[in-house]
Amino acid sequence: MTTTSDRDQLEAAVEHGYADSDGVRIHFAALGSGPLLVLIHGFPDFWYTWRYQMPALAREHRVVAMDLRGYNLSDQPPGPQNYAMPHLLADVRAVIEHQGSATGATVIGHDWGGAIAWQLAMAHPEQVRRLVVLNMPHPAAFFRELATNPDQHASGEYARGFLDEQTHLRLRAEDLVGWLPVQGPERDRHLHALRQSSIQAMLHYYQRNYPRPPYPQAPPRPPSLEVPVLMIHGMRDPAILPGGLNDTWNWVAAPLTILTLPQAGHFVHLDAAEHVTTVLLSWLRATATST
Repeated sequence: MTTTSDRDQLEAAVEHGYADSDGVRIHFAALGSGPLLVLIHGFPDFWYTWRYQMPALAREHRVVAMDLRGYNLSDQPPGPQNYAMPHLLADVRAVIEHQGSATGATVIGHDWGGAIAWQLAMAHPEQVRRLVVLNMPHPAAFFRELATNPDQHASGEYARGFLDEQTHLRLRAEDLVGWLPVQGPERDRHLHALRQSSIQAMLHYYQRNYPRPPYPQAPPRPPSLEVPVLMIHGMRDPAILPGGLNDTWNWVAAPLTILTLPQAGHFVHLDAAEHVTTVLLSWLRATATST
């Protein structure tokens, strides 16, 4: 198990930098060398959420964990229009290009980072060599579940609450850190990052990108993915239910691996850190020859 001392060493070892995304500075922390892995956090989080995975992955890869725009040390442009999905995709592309990778990257995303990763792989397949998504269904499946599964619709009530443009006035960093499975010094580290972040910007992700009713009966069919995909899902997630895993194979033409962890929750990479790290290493090695 990774100790506090190990994580202190990680923070001392990472290289901090910024990629330019059409004038918006996107902060990242990088470690190691080799094929590029780009790690994208979710809500309400920041690059350090990958602390358990980064040292092991960096033994064989160049690991770059980014802060999404609005979060921690990345820029926080005002206005919901600046958090529409095309801008979020451009930020990841800027990080990939900043690393000088001519062959793209393996993209790993959790929660909103997972939603961005799915969309990036569909919109810019030339930049995504492999895809790993933690606790975020394929967009078509998530849309379907919201429209047809009463349990998922009910579980998304908190997100629909975030669509109110005044919600940021009622939320504090101290409230949001309680969403995370962290305690002691780790809680303090996350709280510091959330205090540096823009809560209003975080909620713009929902206000610009979260599906809103009424849902059409036949949404457009998404493009099929041609790269290996790994999905990891903590089954105790109260917000993203496992029904969204069904039918993913209809939208992935390459090898698809789905792993469910019954004892883990939404932050599966924290709840089951060692298991997730072991699976990532094994899957990355197994798929290396197919990319």
